[in-house]
Amino acid sequence: MPSVQLAATPRTGTGKGAARTMRRTGTVPGIIYGHARAPQMLSLDNHELDRLLGRISAENTVVELVVDGRTSRTLIREIQRHPFRRQILHVDFQELVAGEKVTVRIPIVLVGTAVGVRVDGGVLDQTLRDLEIEVDPINIPNHIEVDVNEVVIGQSIHVRDLVLPPGVESLTDMDTTICVCAAPRAVIETVAAPAAEAGVEAAAEPEVIRKAKTDDEDAEETK
Repeated sequence: MPSVQLAATPRTGTGKGAARTMRRTGTVPGIIYGHARAPQMLSLDNHELDRLLGRISAENTVVELVVDGRTSRTLIREIQRHPFRRQILHVDFQELVAGEKVTVRIPIVLVGTAVGVRVDGGVLDQTLRDLEIEVDPINIPNHIEVDVNEVVIGQSIHVRDLVLPPGVESLTDMDTTICVCAAPRAVIETVAAPAAEAGVEAAAEPEVIRKAKTDDEDAEETK
């Protein structure tokens, strides 16, 4: 799993007033918590934090948070932003402890070109782009690869088809579709057109109107 480093300093001020003062001076309030430590309030440089978040996937990147010379491996659990502006209001960090499983979302990467695409001209549609997993922090994978080379038109790959690394457990429903190979649009339209024409022809077939029988004909049939 990728990791980056970020510096923070302890803070003592609490409440909305203190938070507003911090933001005016270019810092962002935050907090770090974890099973083996008491929650600690932090102050982070707004410019550095904003630049960091612009180049990582916050949900699945380990942030090595340096506070007073101590480095803690963390995950960003919540980022509060202003509802109208891009301003960051608060950040929550969870300290990672080896042996204590965490829940994260990691990207799903399709590898190869489906045979239904390269041979039959189909279209491969990826409907699930990340997977929610439970895993020990030391075993968090960068991503999950899915080999699609043998996928034919009409075939789907589901979460249950994944081969996960040891120690990784999927929390996403096993029946969730990851990708599906569909027929080319031109083929679909070609098949649909004759069916539509047949329907029009059936609707246009003239109704058979039988001549009404006379009283004499009715009487003749009853003999």
